[in-house]
Amino acid sequence: MYLGAIEAGGTKFVCAIGDHDGNIKERVTFPTTTPEETMRRVVEFFRPYPLEAIGIGSFGPVDLHRDSATYGYITSTPKQKWVNFNFVGEMKRHFSVPIGFDTDVNAAALGERRWGAAKGLQNCIYITVGTGIGVGAIVEGNLLHGLMHPEMGHILVRRHPQDTFAGVCPYHGDCLEGMASGPAIEKRWGKKGAELADRAEVWELEAFYLAQAIANYILILSPEKVIIGGGVMKQEQLLPNIRRHVMEFLNGYVQHEAILQKIDEYIVLPGLGDNAGICGALALAKQALDE
Repeated sequence: MYLGAIEAGGTKFVCAIGDHDGNIKERVTFPTTTPEETMRRVVEFFRPYPLEAIGIGSFGPVDLHRDSATYGYITSTPKQKWVNFNFVGEMKRHFSVPIGFDTDVNAAALGERRWGAAKGLQNCIYITVGTGIGVGAIVEGNLLHGLMHPEMGHILVRRHPQDTFAGVCPYHGDCLEGMASGPAIEKRWGKKGAELADRAEVWELEAFYLAQAIANYILILSPEKVIIGGGVMKQEQLLPNIRRHVMEFLNGYVQHEAILQKIDEYIVLPGLGDNAGICGALALAKQALDE
């Protein structure tokens, strides 16, 4: 028997078969198109396998309230064809097994806590910086939910004194995602991040915004580990700048050796690398099975 995992992104889906230890046996990746075409490929991938449970980490917003009439739905997403799509319901039509469902970043946080950089900790956050910015949080051993799921990628940040860029978020303009996502980098500088690797000023400004956010997350959630991944973080010069700015923003207020002396071990890249999301979906499947 296997666990099934779905990392559902706005650009691509990753489906995998794995075991209870987070080991991936088989996987497939395909573009996110229409729900009809995409879900047909999902079902075709899983059909040959004897599954115990399935975990779904999805782009959102999603409805995570189990007593809601739209639990398991992707709700008001900018991807118009996926608005109000009953993701969990569609999977249940084909597979009579427990299904775990959460945001893609909450799933990644769960995977990192179970098998990655936050293994054994009770409190951590996972940040992804790419096409958008999302943050998943585990607090006292539980994924953080509330009125809905956290949308920490859209917090308001203090503008750099020399930055006149308007931001790209259609809702807020210059929120964190509006100022520091991959599309924000491309629109501000006229090139994709991968083409700007040698421009120190690009990554200094990027670190300024991301570090502000991380300082806020530290003050609000007090995580024991901050994990930051996504395509933008492939720029190796970025992480040291983020750590430096976090210490500047906190300015000695948080008196803990993790920040004052061991920040290189505190703000880190994913221990699971690019597998954080899909392994997190396996962890959601295991969690659903254990419930």
